[in-house]
Amino acid sequence: MKIKFLFALLCCSILSFSQDLKIPVDTSYVTNHTTTIKGQSITYKAMTGFQPVWDSEGYVTASLYYTYYKRTNVKDVNKRPLIISFNGGPGSASVWMHVAYTGPKVLNIDDEGYPIQPYGVKSNPNSILDVADIVYVNPVNTGYSRKVMMKDGKYADDSMFFGINADIKYLASWINTFVTRNNRWESPKYIIGESYGGTRVMGLALELQNSQWMYLNGVIMVSPADYKVLRTGGPVSSSLNLPYYTAAAWYHKMLPSELQSKDLLDILPEAENFAVNELIPAISKGGFISDVERKAIAKKMSYYSGLSEKVILQQNLDVPNRFFWKELLRDKTGQTIGRLDSRYIGIDKVETGISPDYSAELTSWLHSFAPAINYYIKNELGFSTDVKYNVFGNVGNWDRSNDNVRDDLRQAMAQNPYLKVLTQSGYYDGATTYFAAKYSQWQTDPSGKLKDRFSFKGYRSGHMMYLRNEDLINANDDLREFIKQSSANGKAAKY
Repeated sequence: MKIKFLFALLCCSILSFSQDLKIPVDTSYVTNHTTTIKGQSITYKAMTGFQPVWDSEGYVTASLYYTYYKRTNVKDVNKRPLIISFNGGPGSASVWMHVAYTGPKVLNIDDEGYPIQPYGVKSNPNSILDVADIVYVNPVNTGYSRKVMMKDGKYADDSMFFGINADIKYLASWINTFVTRNNRWESPKYIIGESYGGTRVMGLALELQNSQWMYLNGVIMVSPADYKVLRTGGPVSSSLNLPYYTAAAWYHKMLPSELQSKDLLDILPEAENFAVNELIPAISKGGFISDVERKAIAKKMSYYSGLSEKVILQQNLDVPNRFFWKELLRDKTGQTIGRLDSRYIGIDKVETGISPDYSAELTSWLHSFAPAINYYIKNELGFSTDVKYNVFGNVGNWDRSNDNVRDDLRQAMAQNPYLKVLTQSGYYDGATTYFAAKYSQWQTDPSGKLKDRFSFKGYRSGHMMYLRNEDLINANDDLREFIKQSSANGKAAKY
């Protein structure tokens, strides 16, 4: 009966995506479920479907696929926090946190996050659905979300969707519609973004306030990508990698015995101090650094990175992370380490070279994620379509100009005394490193007046720290605590 109902909806509410494939523009399908979280029985409904994006003249330009989980065995829904969840890329679907972190189901993987067969999902006893409702949003060209043909027979220009500011603008409008349709204006609201999603939610915080009159309780950034750090290069950007090198080298037992014998968290502050107080000034001197200082810095870099002084000097003290992934184990095992999670091992065609042939961790993850999400949507959420689920979608030439999201977040926090920020990072993430995330927090508010509203949590894994079971438990508990600490509890929004 449910399948017939869904088929009827699809037939009466579709626009052509191509000659053969069709997507719904505005429809939803609801299923009811029961699970156990933290030993407590939780009943919830899952709504999955499509909600339109409109242009300024009210014409539909795209249809976004989403999944919304709402707990049902609660008394006052309006007091329930609502979390709006994004992943990154740009061009990445919301699959990652959906079926591996905060949602009611997680991947069938081992305790360290490696894929096992049969692929699929299992119940997530750590999901935050016990304390908050969650909607997972797929921006245009991710998941099943697509542009749709307009009345003139054309598609909206890519510039309406594929850029830092365009992305923020249309998603803020979409969120407003979702909150209105689902009667969640009274709920405390949070936005969470992973990787590029960190850039996205920093900008959304202010856009939601200034353009949609929607004020948040919290912004959560998971392994955030702040492109003012990652893309600018130079002494600061380079030096911020060093503590990550220390973590990865410690994991692979490549550090000197004096460091290797200590716990990771005992040695990272040393590496951070060296990076800020010695390495940045040294690299800043470029070719005018003295030979004595150059050699002294190379020796310390070797001590904290596991690389030889020789290759560090050959790199002029400025060691790219891609070179590090190739070099660290070159003479030990001839293997490479992963980019997003350096616990993972890769095998290149040749041991020579300056960067790995492929990302060992990402290929491993795709073993699990692609089969799981396709199975889950069809068999447990009851939604069927022949449109391909884009784990990664084409977002064209992404417009990175006018990147002011860091200051947008600061402005949103200044305007909204309720707003707090949590950053979660894995120590073995070599793409968006944990120390770069800390640095981004430091730089968001140079005055220091807002620093008590920022918090940081680190984990002994990589970019998707939640794939490791111990970190899945801890990270979700940290989200629960953040939601608790950022709740208004009857206090007025004032300084």
